[in-house]
Amino acid sequence: MGDRKKADIRNIPHFDQFDDPTNMDISTIHVLPYDHSILLENLMDPAHIPISHDRTDPSARRENAQALKFEILERTSRGFCGRYGESSKDDWTFKFRFQAPCIIQNEREIQRKDGYPAKFMAIFMCTPAGQGKSMLIARFAQTGKQRLFSAIPEWLIHQVSNKVFEQDMGFLASQNEALLREGVPTGRLYLNLKSSDVLVLEYRKWLDKVGHGMPYYIGHRSLSLPAKEALLEASPAGFLASTASSQPVKGALGGLFAADLTNRYFRHVVHCSKCRAAFQKLKSMQKLSIILALVSVISALIVLRRPWRLVSVVVGSVALAVLYLCQQAINMLTTNEMRTHRKTV
Repeated sequence: MGDRKKADIRNIPHFDQFDDPTNMDISTIHVLPYDHSILLENLMDPAHIPISHDRTDPSARRENAQALKFEILERTSRGFCGRYGESSKDDWTFKFRFQAPCIIQNEREIQRKDGYPAKFMAIFMCTPAGQGKSMLIARFAQTGKQRLFSAIPEWLIHQVSNKVFEQDMGFLASQNEALLREGVPTGRLYLNLKSSDVLVLEYRKWLDKVGHGMPYYIGHRSLSLPAKEALLEASPAGFLASTASSQPVKGALGGLFAADLTNRYFRHVVHCSKCRAAFQKLKSMQKLSIILALVSVISALIVLRRPWRLVSVVVGSVALAVLYLCQQAINMLTTNEMRTHRKTV
């Protein structure tokens, strides 16, 4: 905001990993029904990943959940950085950086079988979208392109991140409400463990130092609450969550949806060019399949010769199969995952 002539392009963060065209690069966007600070805090909590996101990502397994070790290497008014890893291992697996006010950067480097290093990088750009609402643009880079991975449509890959945010959404929205309701600093509400919550604690302490320059904030020892309560557009947590968030809300007069940020369609698809284009193509394919199926049925009834009847039946069957597959893909783009928790022994 302001005079664009005074804008300095050097202030825009630059990430070298995305300059290499040989690297794999995936981007996604989400608008989420909880506060900017809750989103940042969630992304600073690596300990919850194997528990909350068990097998959503192949690397996340509940049986691997364990204490972590953290080391903060730098603290400034512009953020902080450090590293962390599993306490059972000697090395530090991840590098972490929070660049105020909105960027979180995670890096990991491993040795491949051919002896060359493989680097992984995740950039999370988190911006307030209003009180009690935030927008996330996430970018992921990996050294080298994976042939199998490159063959998967990007809109299909996005469904993994959709599941991740749906698995967290209920309790994060509840946490957002609880912080505002209690009206006290997090130091009086949180039990921050050294084995899991070091980055979360560091973030809330950073807010203690710089929060006075924000419209509102809740730090570890201090806070400044918003002057007015947010107008909630939807209620993502509570008794009606399974009904309100699991399916698109049907509108009147043929309208498919009513805006609801707890729903995958409005949280992601309308903001994502890849998923929006896939949704539109699937709807077009559905209409074409219906027309083809109807023409095939009519042809089978009119045509007397048996070979042509058989062709009509086969074409109609294929059209119905395509119609079914399109509907399943549309459901994937518009319906939240309601997770059933797996019992571990």
